[in-house]
Amino acid sequence: MRGDSGFARKRILTWCERNKVDYIVGLARNKRLESLSQPLMSEAKQCFDETKEKQRLFTWIDYKADSWKYARRVIAKAEYDSKGENPRYVVTTLSGDAQELYKQDYCARGEMENRIKEHQSELFGGRTSCHKFRSNQLRLLLVSAAYVLMEYIRAHALKGTVLEQAQCHTMRLKLMKIGARIVTSVRRIVLHLSGGYPYADILTTALARLSSG
Repeated sequence: MRGDSGFARKRILTWCERNKVDYIVGLARNKRLESLSQPLMSEAKQCFDETKEKQRLFTWIDYKADSWKYARRVIAKAEYDSKGENPRYVVTTLSGDAQELYKQDYCARGEMENRIKEHQSELFGGRTSCHKFRSNQLRLLLVSAAYVLMEYIRAHALKGTVLEQAQCHTMRLKLMKIGARIVTSVRRIVLHLSGGYPYADILTTALARLSSG
């Protein structure tokens, strides 16, 4: 389980430990954490004073919050540059090199947050304004289903095209919100798309791939 400091709650961490779920979660800075990591920060400051280059040093510390029954292992990052101190803290059950865990496991949450942003902002997952919980839950389920479909289109129908890494907003704008003239008859409905549509080849390729499964 990976998340920012908003998830550093006793009940969440305890549940993960009881159910053997590893976690790596940010911790909000406080005076106790800063005191424990002060020797490392002093070292970072000294290195910056000597080199005038940004310094990032990492170490493990044992930390117990007031609401915790026992101490947990925390990665401390001491960063120092021309703007001064910039410490960061991460509590985790994982073991290994502190710097690698921070960079490879914790910071990778940024990509995860981009996907959440797509869900909320580009597919309207933030519209939970109904008065009933179940109604809002249904909205989120529908948005989540839409995201799964968009991800399938991106991974399979758009593979190898200029849109294979496009976000949902771009896919909607360039492939789905297309101006057309609709002509209906007794037997069929015909869509007349613009001859100057710049993504016609990509759309044709995507539709063919989706039709073939």
